[in-house]
Amino acid sequence: MQTLPEVFETAPVVYAVRDRYVIIVPVKEETLMWVKIGDEEFYDESNGILRSATVTHKIEVPMEVLDSAKEYTVCFRKMIERHSYFSKTGDEETYTVPFRPVTGDTVRIYHIADAHNRVTSPVNCAKYFGDALDVLLLNGDICENSGKEEGGLPMHRIAAGVTGGQIPVVFARGNHDTRGKFAERLAAHTPTDNGNSYFTVRLGKLWMMVLDCGEDKPDDHAEYGYTMCCHAFRSRESAFIRDVIRHADTEYNAPDVEYRIVMVHNPFVETHRPPFDIEIDTFTEWTTLLNESVKPDLMIAGHTHRCYILHEGDERNHKGAKFPVVVGAQPMKDKEVFLATAVTCAPSGIEVRFTNERCEIEGGEDLPRVIHYRSLKGGSHHEP
Repeated sequence: MQTLPEVFETAPVVYAVRDRYVIIVPVKEETLMWVKIGDEEFYDESNGILRSATVTHKIEVPMEVLDSAKEYTVCFRKMIERHSYFSKTGDEETYTVPFRPVTGDTVRIYHIADAHNRVTSPVNCAKYFGDALDVLLLNGDICENSGKEEGGLPMHRIAAGVTGGQIPVVFARGNHDTRGKFAERLAAHTPTDNGNSYFTVRLGKLWMMVLDCGEDKPDDHAEYGYTMCCHAFRSRESAFIRDVIRHADTEYNAPDVEYRIVMVHNPFVETHRPPFDIEIDTFTEWTTLLNESVKPDLMIAGHTHRCYILHEGDERNHKGAKFPVVVGAQPMKDKEVFLATAVTCAPSGIEVRFTNERCEIEGGEDLPRVIHYRSLKGGSHHEP
């Protein structure tokens, strides 16, 4: 096994966004970086200028290119001195990683949210599927806040610790990620769709919509000191959802899509009690659009620091979601105790399990150890 380069903070991580991968490598010192796949090279650059003044390198590659090659090489040079003329760099170094795209009829997914800077216990939880894991989901509040430039480092540590850069990761922003001096720069250190933290993504037979509720209090709340404009942000997101629906035939209705999952940090379908008592009209519209058009097999969320599932008719399901809402992350006071969620999508149905850091199955609130849904194209129903 090759040794991780000393300049890397973590192994590379392959995040999935729409029809491309975003390969992210956090570094300890200034470097120049690019990725080679076969005979093609893809650069971390700004209008033809290789970037060095960054703690996070991001390189976008077409999904089909990496899926076909099943291997990528991270190439880099240490930046010794950057000048207007005759800059000094180190020798070219490389780090090659095998990659396994999502294929086949069964998709094994592990979901982590609300780690709040924990790394060891979430990584241990995600060992549940072992080497059979296909996709890792990081669903907000993985970091405590964005108070430091390298604030996203815990999420990359978890992603690298679980995947080693060898399978795809999907990231959604949480409300704690919006807090701190460097929150406005978070998009520079995380995967986005041209800067937007909401997008769709295809991974084999799995189609996902990633949503972002922003903060969990009104924009004018004293806690934020006039630094938020999430209402306008959510309005743009509403337009995005409607646009996805207009293009359903190339999105969730594409012929080879078998599983539809919506991932969002805040389970916005819940009741009018805090922290779900904002943007009632907006979140009701989102729920209606999902019910009537997208018809996901399930929504997966975090935020409440508990593990449970809302079904149609549940009194907490105030906005009337007709799809199961899996709320699946429970950090404990003991930082080494954590619950998260394993999801298996198979032709026979979708199974949900809450598991702990010892890879043991735990029951959630009034829940059996395994919850089974029969997947229907355009919806699902619960089988007790």
